Amino acid sequence: MLFDAFIIHPIFPCMAKQILHRTVPVNGTGIFYREAGDPRNPALLLLHGFPSSSAMFKNLMTVLSDKYHLIAPDYPGFGFSAFPEVFDYTFKGVSECMNAFTDAIGLKRFFIYLHDYGSPIGMRICIHHPEKIEGIIVQNGNSYDEGNGPGWDETIAYWKNPTPEKKDKVYAFLSESGTREQYYLGLPEEYHPHISPELWMLDWERMQRPGNLDMQYVLNCDYLSNFSMFPLFQEYFRTHLPPALVIWGKYDPYFSVDEAPCYKRDLPEAQIHILDGSHMLLESHFDEMHQLITGFLEQKKPGN
Repeated sequence: MLFDAFIIHPIFPCMAKQILHRTVPVNGTGIFYREAGDPRNPALLLLHGFPSSSAMFKNLMTVLSDKYHLIAPDYPGFGFSAFPEVFDYTFKGVSECMNAFTDAIGLKRFFIYLHDYGSPIGMRICIHHPEKIEGIIVQNGNSYDEGNGPGWDETIAYWKNPTPEKKDKVYAFLSESGTREQYYLGLPEEYHPHISPELWMLDWERMQRPGNLDMQYVLNCDYLSNFSMFPLFQEYFRTHLPPALVIWGKYDPYFSVDEAPCYKRDLPEAQIHILDGSHMLLESHFDEMHQLITGFLEQKKPGN
């Protein structure tokens, strides 16, 4: 009887579901993904950015999994997905792989979370398969020219006039310090204790696989291809009017906060929120992010 207090009773019927870790073959490439929640619930596809992986969504998946079906894949060469030598390491190639991934796991309709690299990857899915999209959540990932922040200056200068010296500067962000910088640059110091150091350390460990830094460089240079897609992304907004939640860290040096209000041009009903953070808001401002995302999904989920 002394130990009765330590018995766990199932008195909470709507508890979060444990995150599962799976790998599925997609056109010959093993794609690792995290999954949580009941597949009968509304689905949310979570697309990570550079240099991260599905690990960035673990906290969000845990708190939302009682009401939603959460899917977070790693792109080829990122996280724990395979890193094949032969693959089209372009944003078009990765997007096609992610679309095929949704087919492979039977994900037919879903909300889509677009962050950093995940924005042009996910927006390609939106414009080619609008029938799959219930709504979009944009977090520091651009579809307008205004979003090109000062963090892109050296890269854009290299694209316009490639020289060995400029290449060295562009390549420099593919380093331990450059990886850590993604989480801290521009972030007010008061929020630094919110950042979990194991995340950027995991990113850097995965990037040290043989040949991975060269792949990351090639993919980063292909970001130029996304600029020409912006008019198509904006046309998708105007044509299909997906429910949209746009959240931005106002100190993000990579994706300027000037972009956030641009979505109102094509999506007048878009919800726009500016937070006092930088690039990795799920780390620095999780409570605010959770509240905003939950409110949006509850309003826009099918049946409401």
